[in-house]
Amino acid sequence: MLILRGILLIAAGYLIGGIPWGVIVARVTGGPDPRTIGSGRTGGANTMRAIGPRLALLAGLLDMLKGTVAVLLARALGAGVEVQVLAGLMAIVGHSRSPFLGFGGGRGVAPAFGGVLAFQPLIALAILPVFLGVIAVTRYSSLGSLVGSAFGAILMIVATATIPLDPFMYVYAVGGTALVWLFHADNIERLLRGQERKIGTPRPEG
Repeated sequence: MLILRGILLIAAGYLIGGIPWGVIVARVTGGPDPRTIGSGRTGGANTMRAIGPRLALLAGLLDMLKGTVAVLLARALGAGVEVQVLAGLMAIVGHSRSPFLGFGGGRGVAPAFGGVLAFQPLIALAILPVFLGVIAVTRYSSLGSLVGSAFGAILMIVATATIPLDPFMYVYAVGGTALVWLFHADNIERLLRGQERKIGTPRPEG
């Protein structure tokens, strides 16, 4: 029974992560579907291009809560840290490979942050200025996400080793960051080639 509950909670994490809030908010407010413009992704940066910063902020907060809810649901139903971590990781996967969008989606940053918020709120607060600072200086949303996720992983690894936390938190620290970087593979290639588009730069025609 415990194994079945764990499997169901992990599957629930994936389905929660798959809820395409960027698309939903765009449809409710009459804005263009984020999948039809820019990168075609449904994450924060592309949603902002589609429906503007205020509505994109709403969608981003809802995306963040997917990671938080996946973890807290497992915790509320008495699951151990292992299931909580796996549910949180699956929320990241669901966000980027949504079953409701033909396995498309965003890049996993918001739900990954939401998971950190559920596990270690102080670490989540420490990530924010790094994430926003990198974006403010470089105007690369992707670089802010990559640096912020790596910084968060380092903090979580240090906290797990020194506080100490449950050793399975290493899995979330490394696995969550690895997923974010994996889903940013094309961004990383463009950054290395100097071809990544900055925030506010119009997309080339043709």
